[in-house]
Amino acid sequence: MILGDARSGKLPDHITAFGRALRRAGVPVDSSRMALAITAAEAVGVERKDDLRAALEAVLVSRQQDIEVFGEMFDAFFRNPELAQQLLSQMLPKAAKAHPVRRKARVQEALTVAGLQARRPDAGETEVKFDAAMTASDLQRLRHADFAELSASEFRLVERLVRDIPLPLPPVASRRERASTRGHRPNWPRALQQARRHDGELLTLPRLNRRRQPLPLLILVDVSGSMERYARLLLAFLHQATRATPRTAFAFGTDLTDLRSAFRHSDTDQMLAMANDAIEDFAGGTRLGASLARLRTEHRRSLVGRRTVVLLITDGLDTGAPEALEEELTWLGRHTRQLLWLNPLLRFDGYAPLASGAAVLHRHAHGMLAVHNLGRLEDLARSMAALMQRG
Repeated sequence: MILGDARSGKLPDHITAFGRALRRAGVPVDSSRMALAITAAEAVGVERKDDLRAALEAVLVSRQQDIEVFGEMFDAFFRNPELAQQLLSQMLPKAAKAHPVRRKARVQEALTVAGLQARRPDAGETEVKFDAAMTASDLQRLRHADFAELSASEFRLVERLVRDIPLPLPPVASRRERASTRGHRPNWPRALQQARRHDGELLTLPRLNRRRQPLPLLILVDVSGSMERYARLLLAFLHQATRATPRTAFAFGTDLTDLRSAFRHSDTDQMLAMANDAIEDFAGGTRLGASLARLRTEHRRSLVGRRTVVLLITDGLDTGAPEALEEELTWLGRHTRQLLWLNPLLRFDGYAPLASGAAVLHRHAHGMLAVHNLGRLEDLARSMAALMQRG
């Protein structure tokens, strides 16, 4: 390929789009890797698909676990000249039609976000179209749409919208006191100082009032396969909504992952990228009992006495032993103020926690709240405040 060739004018944009799709699928790809990928593609050319694949894989993939994801994403992006007309200016060899293949969930989601919609086996390549800006009626519909039913473009929009939803939790009285005109008890040291200035006369009785401060939060987010569509959105929501609140965040699936360093970043995209790098059991199973056991043994200092409010985000489909979960939840209840269960399965009418893990969790939780759409997240602060006042 000759640099400056009119046919390759959009090659950098298409390689960048491919890198962004990989990043959405969980592959760590930054801007420097994308620039290197563009240079590599220009160096090897696009006449041979194998050469292009090897060059891009060499610069974009740094982890063994991402090789399969890269292969599926590459095959989807560069599968046919009709599609390649928009991706690589009609410069790839034509591939024979094949039946749809099963891809990893994160690959399929990233492809859909990029505009590569799934096709029927008997259908030809269709034109790649990108979604236009949503209307007011679309936004209203999204407010009540279940996160699991969103299209990929809607999912990306909702991910941005959840960052603007506030979560103003009511402050509580702390142990520290401050001077005030109204208070629960007199401020005798200041009263004596005032009396000394007025020849022993006490003109007013100063009082002490307890300071108000937010309760510390312990955020536990389920990142198992059944929670795959909710975990990212709720992490983005809680990262922005709890900025002014002392917080500690962990992700759990088959193991516990510390997200405190990721939550220290003010930028939500950076936090999500760090969380993606840290979580190794994403879209796997759920072992809440084992994860809480590790929290008890390794991170118990993250609990601030009996004042911490626990936000446990899970559907309760635990695969561990119910006895272990019962024991750990009992310990957690003794060392925290309240345990609030944020359950996406409340989207179903008549839901009942019949699973063994869900039944144990239901007995120990002080309240169960729905978090399956934007409307529920907007009402979450009021519901949490009512439960905290009741507690």
